[in-house]
Amino acid sequence: MTQGAYASVNGIELYYEVHGADHPGPPLVMLHGGVQTFHLSFDALLPELTGDRHVIGVELQGHGHTADGDRPFSIGQCAADVVALLDHLNLDRADFFGYSLGGLVSTEVATSNPERVGRVVLAASHFHPDAYYPEITAPEQDSPRLPTEEEGAAMYRAYTEAAPDPDHFFAFLEKIQPAVHGFEPWTDEQLARLTMPILMIIGDTDFVRPEHAVEMHNRLPDSQLAILPATRHMEVAARADLVLPMVKTFLRR
Repeated sequence: MTQGAYASVNGIELYYEVHGADHPGPPLVMLHGGVQTFHLSFDALLPELTGDRHVIGVELQGHGHTADGDRPFSIGQCAADVVALLDHLNLDRADFFGYSLGGLVSTEVATSNPERVGRVVLAASHFHPDAYYPEITAPEQDSPRLPTEEEGAAMYRAYTEAAPDPDHFFAFLEKIQPAVHGFEPWTDEQLARLTMPILMIIGDTDFVRPEHAVEMHNRLPDSQLAILPATRHMEVAARADLVLPMVKTFLRR
């Protein structure tokens, strides 16, 4: 079953899709990377993940089928939209799989509404702006970590195919940079609420420094950490060969 729909939440029309089979456990909410669509981020993983459970794919403000509008863009606002979607769907709890920007939003949902969150997969995600290598926030430098021309073209193509305003791509890219690169980090008190099972996955050539991921793994009481070999930030959610076995094992109760 695949079903696309819109939910009126917090002044926007939030697009989401429901995939997969009926399952007695909580659904898996999947949140895409920045300036990506749900399918661009997760198509490599969807066939396996939807085989035995419900998957809810959300397209956050300004992404995919969800229009941007005049509203400011922030991690906190995106998280509030996702919680409002859970209310709209009459869901008390869900598991989360957040990739990059989606990982930040998943972390915000988990710190602000921990009772709504079961298990959390955070892929290519971070907890503090200084977790990124310096060249990521100064992209005039050349780095093997940065998106390739082909990856940039794929993001642009996916945006223009789905967006209500296909010409808004570059303006929106500029709009969300501060929210991702300069967000207010979570406090120790907020991070202490992350007691649910958490699986963190980064690439060995990620935007995220491995030492940051190790530090957070040591801080979070029920966390696991995987560092994928020969994997860049843009490739983490595409490494089905490595990601699916560990994610399916982690999500299995």
